[in-house]
Amino acid sequence: MNASTDTSTVTSTTRTAVVTGAGSGIGRAVALELLRAGWRVALAGRRTRALDETAALAPGTDALAVRADVSSPDDVAALFTAVRDRFGRLDLLFNNAGTFGPGGVPVEDLDYDAWRHVVDTNLNGAFLCAQAAFRQMKEQDPQGGRIINNGSISAHTPRPHSVAYTATKHALTGLTKSLSLDGRPYRIACGQIDIGNAATDMTERMRSGILQANGELAVEPVMDVADVARTVRHMAELPLEANVQFATVLATNMPYVGRG
Repeated sequence: MNASTDTSTVTSTTRTAVVTGAGSGIGRAVALELLRAGWRVALAGRRTRALDETAALAPGTDALAVRADVSSPDDVAALFTAVRDRFGRLDLLFNNAGTFGPGGVPVEDLDYDAWRHVVDTNLNGAFLCAQAAFRQMKEQDPQGGRIINNGSISAHTPRPHSVAYTATKHALTGLTKSLSLDGRPYRIACGQIDIGNAATDMTERMRSGILQANGELAVEPVMDVADVARTVRHMAELPLEANVQFATVLATNMPYVGRG
């Protein structure tokens, strides 16, 4: 058997995923979509109770809740060790954990600790998880796997007063491209999903009015987070010979095309 080309032992019912930020929002929706499709899923996040609540929404499935702060190298190492010990392999990392940081703060007033918190979570955390996943995917038999990074519309176009979030999301695009290139020899595919206005707690303010580039407040439409989850699942279940490099999924009428 050639480990570099044969994937016959990895079926839809034995695929294993790690989803970070799985305790709420997009992470929860994606984790549930994968669990209900027969994936084994490690639910990672900082709040154990929220992770347990996610698992309880998909009874009878194979979920592993692991408390982990993705900005901590020790937590990330323990997370991927737990996945290897429980499931034996890793087929997907959905790098989803993130924070917007303090909203509505002009760049000149942004506290450095707040900047660092966003960078540590959104960028450093994504790198640490991708690095750990890359190592495991490279070493396992059959070799390979997939990493999907959660970018954002802000990886393309910023909102006002979002310098930390926007900078990290632009950086994620570079991370995605580098991982995609470096993963080629090891059958590791990497893509990115850029999401606009999925209905979660993080986007609740869209419904009451949010600052636009022209200085006005406007209500923005949102979409069902389940539509995002289905898109991630589609990307995840492609054969490793195919990859969605970048996907943009957004509420149809949100002010993105031409924003600003």
